[in-house]
Formats: sequence, structure tokens, C-alpha cells
Amino acid sequence: MKIFIQLLLISAVISFASCKENAPKDGDPKDVCISDSLAKMISIDTVITSRIDDQLKLSGEISFDDNKVVKVFPFSSGQVLQVNVSLGDKVAKGQTLAIIKSADVAGNYADMATAGNDIAIAKKQLDNAESLYKNGIASEREYVEAKENYNKSLAASRKIQEQIAINGGGQTSPNGTYVVKAPMSGYVVEKKIGQGSFIRSDFNDNLFTVGDISDVWVWANVYESDIAKVKEGYTAKVTTLAYPDSTFNGVVDKISQQLDPETKVMKIRVRLPNSGLLLKPEMFANILIENKQGAQAITIPRTAVISDNGKNYVIVYHGKCDLAIREVQVLRTVGNSTYLSGGAVPGELIISRNQVLLFNALREN
Repeated sequence: MKIFIQLLLISAVISFASCKENAPKDGDPKDVCISDSLAKMISIDTVITSRIDDQLKLSGEISFDDNKVVKVFPFSSGQVLQVNVSLGDKVAKGQTLAIIKSADVAGNYADMATAGNDIAIAKKQLDNAESLYKNGIASEREYVEAKENYNKSLAASRKIQEQIAINGGGQTSPNGTYVVKAPMSGYVVEKKIGQGSFIRSDFNDNLFTVGDISDVWVWANVYESDIAKVKEGYTAKVTTLAYPDSTFNGVVDKISQQLDPETKVMKIRVRLPNSGLLLKPEMFANILIENKQGAQAITIPRTAVISDNGKNYVIVYHGKCDLAIREVQVLRTVGNSTYLSGGAVPGELIISRNQVLLFNALREN
């Protein structure tokens, strides 16, 4: 195939030479013609006016959607009897994650049993005092005291019941064990206990973290010079090292209002759906922010531009033997488009593939 292309190029050069031999000797570049073989190897595009797009490349890190992550803390101190899940396991809401034996829970149930006995005794004393008072045997003060003691015993029992509710409620049992359950459906993304480990009363850390990663966030740093290029609502294309051939589409949904005092960068957040659950928190990510500006500019294919000695040119096509070199002023190149501030006119035809050979022939002519 390469040999065939080379033969076509040689044929095109011979065509140029033949055209030049028969052309007027006035330096007019129109004496360079496109042969039929070369016509199959070039592409002709139309100069258009379009909205200027801009792109900003950033680096960042994938994290949880904080609104879909729950940290699971212990109800009280104790020893871990059983752990039913491993890191990365999928769990359903209400599923048992661990079982813990707690002296505090056992003590609460013992106190509740004692409080129940106290209530029974206080109720019996109140009934006797009320009967004696109505028969004129006991004083009103004795009846009031009995009633107050009964109310105190009820209050003490309610306090213990509230403590049991705080320490797990229906997830606890009188033998002192309590069950740690998943507060939501998702994945176990953090696990900090193992079977046999102890949880002290001053333990302030979480036992598990359960997260729903059907949607994830990507946090990226924007330097001060690029702040104006990012706004909420701009689209973002995210790639990762794990899936270099896959692009995940998201949107910028939050921009920090302050810069980090040390690094002088501004944080932005990209939200994107995680179909297939491929993206995992802590992954490194490359983010391409697409900025759709309202300004219009002359637009040509990126491949149409020829750079030579610090200047940019295009080949303007009027006909097979009517070609011209035109210097252009490039504003920027984004993706496959190059935006110009001058040098080309919308509606003109330009050559955007294999035009270098024509450029050299026209320049030498």
C-alpha cells in the first residue's frame, strides 16, 4: 500500500513538472494543477463560521457522592463476635454487618429488669397508700409520697429504655449482644474491624462505610489562570488509567468560591454516572472540560493548516489549476477544529489532506 501511495505522489510530481513546463513564465501560481491521481488523495473542505469551543485539561481524583455514603459507628463499647462482610461486598439495607458483645448493653438490660421490679413495688405501695388514705387511716402526705415514688420509678425505667434505644434498640438483646446493620444498600467501601477485636468506650472512629457508587464525584484542581474557563454546567469528559479507552461524560456541578492559600488552586466538582460501576473512589482521573463560548470565529479543519517558519498557511482551492497559498491567523486549535482571526473567508474551499506537496509546488513556482 505504501509503495502504491509513493507511486501516486511521484505521478503527482510529474504532473506538476509537466504543468510547469507548459505554463506561462510569469510566476502565476495558477500553473500548478491537481492530477487525477492526486485528486483521489486530497480532501477539500469549506471554510465556515462556528461558535468557538475551548478545552481545559485537568487532573483529579474520583470520590464518593457524599449524599450517598453512610459511615456506620458502634452503639457502645464491646468485643466483636462476628463480622459478616468483607471490603467491596455488595449489601442490602438492613443486612447484618457485624455482631458485638457489649457489657454496657447487658448492663442496660439488667438495669431495666431492676427498674421493672422497682415499678412493681412502688405500684403496690401506691395502691396500699391510696386505700388507706380513702379509708382515713393514712394521711394525705403518705399518699402523695407513695405517688411520687411510683412516678420516679417510671421515669427511671423510661430513661433506661431510652439508653437501650440509643444503643441499638431492637438490634440489641438481653444477653448483651447488638447487631450492626447496613443503613442503606450499596457496597462496603471501608471496613475497620475484625472478628475478636475490641471497641473501647473512647473509640470515635467508624466501623464500616457503606456507599452507593452508581454516581460518583470527580474533584479537580483549577489554576488561577484558568478559572475563567470553567463554569457550572460545562460538560466534562473523564478518563482513567484503569480504562484508558473509555470516556465517561459528566458535568461541572460545583465550583469552590475560594483558592487554596498554599497551592493557589480552586476546586471544582464533576458529577458523572457510573454505569457498570467501573469507577472506584481514589482512582486518578484526567478531566477534559469543554467550554462552549458564545463568540463566533472562522473555522477550518485542524489538518488544513500548514506551519512554515513560524507562520500558518492554507491552500485555497478555486479549481484543479486554480490554487493559491493564503497566510492565516490562528486563534486556537481545539480538537479537530482550528479557529482563525483572519486569512480565510467563509464559503471558500481549502485543501485539508496531503496539501503539503501542493504548498511546496506553489511556493517554488
